[in-house]
Amino acid sequence: MKKPILASLALIILAGGAWAADDDKAIQALVDQYISTGYQQGEKQHSERLKQDETLKTCSETRNKPSDDQAKTIMEREKATIKYPEGNKMLGNWEKGKEVFNTGFGMRVGVIAPDKADKPRGGNCYACHTADPKEVAAGNIGNSLTGYIKVRGNSEEVVKYTYEKIFNSQSYVACSNMPRFGHNGVLSPEQIADLVAFLVDPASPVNK
Repeated sequence: MKKPILASLALIILAGGAWAADDDKAIQALVDQYISTGYQQGEKQHSERLKQDETLKTCSETRNKPSDDQAKTIMEREKATIKYPEGNKMLGNWEKGKEVFNTGFGMRVGVIAPDKADKPRGGNCYACHTADPKEVAAGNIGNSLTGYIKVRGNSEEVVKYTYEKIFNSQSYVACSNMPRFGHNGVLSPEQIADLVAFLVDPASPVNK
């Protein structure tokens, strides 16, 4: 094949790549537009959570497979966002924690009738995890939490780890699929402390 023909093919390929890049940008712009306008807007709709922060952008760009350096940066950055309850009391009331674990309403974008705007927030934890063995409507996307203290114990170190993992899962696993409940304001530090109690208190049905 002659060099002019090779050069022409190269130009066609490069041009095609440019068109593809432009197409990708146009498609992404449309996606962003549809996402931002496709939900009911209004008070307490929390549409701001549709905007990606630096961590989520990295996870999206790497398809949740960041490099070692990127993962380290993510975990250090997310660790710094963790806030603790007053007096650093990370062990709350397991009965309240059970309610938070069970409640399915979180920082939803849009509303589903007949939801009320003042409906208490919860973690919707059963969507992904089993906990109380008597609860049959539990997901299995996440690991089982049944018998939590039999596996992990309930030392101060375990309590602190559990609190921090719930508050911001990406402080331990970069690009974790688990929501950053405390970081995103879905749950308060006190609610997270109650969830910790639900998992580590021997009286909790999780550990029966």
